[in-house]
Amino acid sequence: MIFKGNLFVLSGPSGVGKDAILERLLGLVPNLVKSVSFTTRPKRLGEVEGKSYYFTDEKTFKEMVEKGEFLEWAAVHGYLYGTPKRIIEEFVNKGVDVILKIDVQGGINVKKIYDKAILIFVLPPDFEELKRRLIGRETENLRDLEIRLKNAPLEISKISYYDYAVINDDLENAVDRVRSIIIAERHKLCREKIEYFLKLFGGEFNERT
Repeated sequence: MIFKGNLFVLSGPSGVGKDAILERLLGLVPNLVKSVSFTTRPKRLGEVEGKSYYFTDEKTFKEMVEKGEFLEWAAVHGYLYGTPKRIIEEFVNKGVDVILKIDVQGGINVKKIYDKAILIFVLPPDFEELKRRLIGRETENLRDLEIRLKNAPLEISKISYYDYAVINDDLENAVDRVRSIIIAERHKLCREKIEYFLKLFGGEFNERT
């Protein structure tokens, strides 16, 4: 019996370490794939088309919105970001878990559309450490850096919409915490699983009260 896969969302303010956590997870957790988002943001040094993002222009992005090709999309830090719908549906229906690394606003939108999505919020140890990491990666110009630092408290204020919080004080520990969440969610019961086990071993379905 193949059950549907889970949809995980990994969010947090810029510079918190989402990319590093995700790359480690993909090498450690079997049956887990990353969904690559579309963006109008310029490509950074070291980013790879189709692996980091699908980089596109604003006109093409808006055409995709009109065609309903995104599960969700949002304007973040002055650029557009969108999550492709078809690819996610194909993996989930095959029993493969999908993880999205998207902004906080996008994560909230995913939950509204797909209420079974599991949202994980990654936090820095404190704001000064977040600022140090963001400045240290040297991937933004001064204007973008200021925008991301200004938006960080606003993003963190949305944490109540999320299911889990993980503090990235140490990369290996943060990866292990997220991995534990994924493993636990894979063993979580849902109606589909309950009905399967009852059919296999006998018994009657009882609604929770």
